[in-house]
Amino acid sequence: MLPLLLPGATDETVADDVQGVVVPTLSILAAVVVAYLAATLLSVLVRRVARTSAVAADLSRRSRRPMRAVLLVVAVWIALRLSTDPSDWTRTVEHVLLIALIITVAWLVGSFAFVLEDAALQRYRIDVADNRHARRVRTQVQVLRRITVAILVICAIAAILLTFPSARTLGASLLASAGLISIVAGLAAQSSLANVFAGLQLAFTDAIRVDDVVVVSDQWGRIEEITLTYVVVHVWDDRRLILPSTYFTTTPFENWTRRAADLLGTVELDVDWEVPVEAMRTELTRLLQDTDLWDRRVGILQVTDAVGGLVRVRALASAVDAPTLFDLRCYVREGLVGWLQHEAPQSLPKTRWEGTAPAPTSGRRARPETAPTPTPTLPVPGGWSADDTQTITTGGQDARLFTGSIDALERSRHFSGPGQDVIDEREQAAGDAEGRQP
Repeated sequence: MLPLLLPGATDETVADDVQGVVVPTLSILAAVVVAYLAATLLSVLVRRVARTSAVAADLSRRSRRPMRAVLLVVAVWIALRLSTDPSDWTRTVEHVLLIALIITVAWLVGSFAFVLEDAALQRYRIDVADNRHARRVRTQVQVLRRITVAILVICAIAAILLTFPSARTLGASLLASAGLISIVAGLAAQSSLANVFAGLQLAFTDAIRVDDVVVVSDQWGRIEEITLTYVVVHVWDDRRLILPSTYFTTTPFENWTRRAADLLGTVELDVDWEVPVEAMRTELTRLLQDTDLWDRRVGILQVTDAVGGLVRVRALASAVDAPTLFDLRCYVREGLVGWLQHEAPQSLPKTRWEGTAPAPTSGRRARPETAPTPTPTLPVPGGWSADDTQTITTGGQDARLFTGSIDALERSRHFSGPGQDVIDEREQAAGDAEGRQP
């Protein structure tokens, strides 16, 4: 038989259930209200201090939301602890609140770190003429900010994982095999780790800084951002070059603002040999004095080369920084070209071509041409046939070896074999020898 429930017992059970739901709910709502009021009061106090302190103003702006989140989680956790008895569901909710507390605390600490870094940046302005030290500090602060965020995220994830018992066991086993894992991870992430260390090297060795003017891969631009793994170069035509950090530690590049922002620029022109150098130098001085792009340090004109039918003239001028120098070079080049066109057109480059002029004819009448002297024909020496008759020119010198002169014919006789008389004598001697044989 089923046990009979008394009416009083039923009412007590229902009352306990209602109390177990309503009381925690009301406690949590009250905790939310208290946390909101506390965060508002704290924000008002910080704003009053912020009227006279830039650090307090930055703290109020960056830490308002993470502070409210931390106070809310703490208030809810305290209210839950005070209004409920330990049970399975409360332990689950408390675990969730613990994870939320770890996340919000990491968020709050990160905001505090950003406030300190902003305070350090405010002490070093970059909108001044000589801002090398300020740009170096800004570069290092940016890298430190990213390192801070990475460390906070790693610590928060590790703390969250340690709240799980299974993760603790896994962590112990990982620590036992840390040597092997570190070797495998190092080999797998070799390039990534190289970029990370290269980013740290760039930040703290002062090789490049934010807003430095550099020339990389034949591209002129400014360093816009430096991270732990890559560098962003803002090219002059508003393009962005994303280069790994190892590029700036392994590849040569130009840094135009390494020691100072002021620079020297050149303008080279190829002109004709008739260029008036002194007048051109005077024009350069006038152009430089009429513009505010020139910083009045260097302004000279020199002839640097004079070969190949042209004269190379170089104008050297100085400016306060790279963008101003580029505009100054364009201004000087345009002014000198216009001056050459209007004031010294004879100085424009020319290409000269000289050929052989015809011989001038004299006033006297030319003598009539005389008939050529006939060339005598010499007899053919021995050993030559009738078809081999050679004509010999008696006047002048002839370079031929065996024809064309008497000496040549004599040489040809020695090289053409014995004559007919020698051959007859040899035949007669051979016949006499045969007659004497028995």
